[in-house]
Amino acid sequence: MTERDLLIRGDQEARLKQTYHWTASVSDLDPKEVDRFRRRLKYFFMNPCEKFHARGRKPWKLMLQILKIVIITIQLVSFGLSNEMMVTFKEENIKTLKHLFLKDYQDQDKNYAVYTRAETYDHISYIINQYMDMPNLTVGNHAYERNDGVYTPLSLCKEFYRRGSISPDNDTFDIDPVIEKECISVYPLRPLKDGSVIEELNFTLDFKRLLTVKVYLNIKAINLQTVRHNELPDCYNFRTMILFDNTAHSGRIKISLKNHVLIKVCKDWNVSGSDKDYHLIHIVTFDSVIILACLLSLVLCLRSVLNGLRLQSEYAMFFRKYYQKTVPMSDRLEFVNGWYILSIISDTLTISGSVFKICIQTKELTNYDVCSILLGTSTLFVWIGVLRYLGFFPKYNILILTLRAAFPNVIRFSTCAVMIYLSYCFCGWIVLGPHHENFRTFNMVADCLFSLINGDEIYSTFIKLREKSYLVWLFSRAYVYSFISLFTYMVLSLFIALINDTYETIKQNQQKGIPGSELQAFIKECKDLPASGKYMDPEPDPCLSFPCACCS
Repeated sequence: MTERDLLIRGDQEARLKQTYHWTASVSDLDPKEVDRFRRRLKYFFMNPCEKFHARGRKPWKLMLQILKIVIITIQLVSFGLSNEMMVTFKEENIKTLKHLFLKDYQDQDKNYAVYTRAETYDHISYIINQYMDMPNLTVGNHAYERNDGVYTPLSLCKEFYRRGSISPDNDTFDIDPVIEKECISVYPLRPLKDGSVIEELNFTLDFKRLLTVKVYLNIKAINLQTVRHNELPDCYNFRTMILFDNTAHSGRIKISLKNHVLIKVCKDWNVSGSDKDYHLIHIVTFDSVIILACLLSLVLCLRSVLNGLRLQSEYAMFFRKYYQKTVPMSDRLEFVNGWYILSIISDTLTISGSVFKICIQTKELTNYDVCSILLGTSTLFVWIGVLRYLGFFPKYNILILTLRAAFPNVIRFSTCAVMIYLSYCFCGWIVLGPHHENFRTFNMVADCLFSLINGDEIYSTFIKLREKSYLVWLFSRAYVYSFISLFTYMVLSLFIALINDTYETIKQNQQKGIPGSELQAFIKECKDLPASGKYMDPEPDPCLSFPCACCS
């Protein structure tokens, strides 16, 4: 054991043996007033069950939080099922459009591309012909988009360098990097002559200057599967772009289909023989009950936070007036209950998400993503709030105290670890990016290294670099071995040691009965039990005893 370890252990033992003493600086301090104030502080930090035994006050916030957990979870599951139908409809339509407009497309085909000029023209002609005959081909309820009675045309655009003369045989080129764009429109239901569509449209490509060819399609559909679940269908507008990417000029033109989906409220609808209105009223009523419950919880938690701030001011004034001491910030923060802050945030998100959900159910809005984020985050915070009530039991409480006490050290340690992690990310991106597909972009490098920390993709990361140059192969071994050794065996071990050290310190404090702060030591001198009946005394007006506290 080094000298530094001995100093650290000695400092910890001294802190564990620390005691607090209070000597009044004024002679008119009433011991009964001090005991009364201690009881107020002790009552404030009691759990709901102890408060019930002390004053018979029913734990309304506890019961309300339990009710919130149940109804918010039911709301989330209901919305999740509706959201799942929307996501399924979007994904299946995107897959349908790929099979409908991409020639010879196969699922999971990541290398869909063309390699000759004839194939490029053939694929573009195939897209146009499929689009013109789409109503007769599709088995779904797809249709062309119409604006003011006019069909939206298919747009065929090409992007190319303004001027270019490239001669690889002479190792010479003369190019103007300014990019120009030309587009032609093809209207649906337009009669086309027999023969090549490309020739009729007079669409030609200079492949040496060509960068991209983009085909824009606007297709509409209606999600009818929601009718079976007593929900009104939404109307979908698929803004589709088929991209022929020749920016690399490598002889391989990659083809991809991208979609931007717009969900809108249908203009005119009618569902015969359905009790949708009755079902909708029940859903809206349930969401309204959740909003009222969260509003009540929000008011109660805000009141508790304000009472804590007021008592904090009284405590600071009490020590400054009678003991000539300044209360440290750590003691002040103990009056601010983080669980109430979490509950306030959760209630705000739930109210906002419920309003969005009501608008979606009544088809006033279609912002599924925003509603999902609000409701999902609020449910996350509600369930995390359950830890507060588990903290009433000693065996669970030590775990919560450990997480709270270790959090500052964990943040500082993580900041240092992130610096090392980013350095490996940049190094791997620059050196291994050209030789390994998992290191092509910075985001891919970050994902790959995080997987290595968790023991995933270690073998595949090594095996994909076997056929590279010997120098790169040697560097990749040193890079991966050093990263795994540093983060898996050192960083993670130190991370666990930080939490374990905090756990042992708190455990020793609890076993020896040593208070963790001056505030806790001051409260501990109050020996009155919750059922003693001494907490039934009405609280004095703090503005009479400590007027400055009320002002602050």
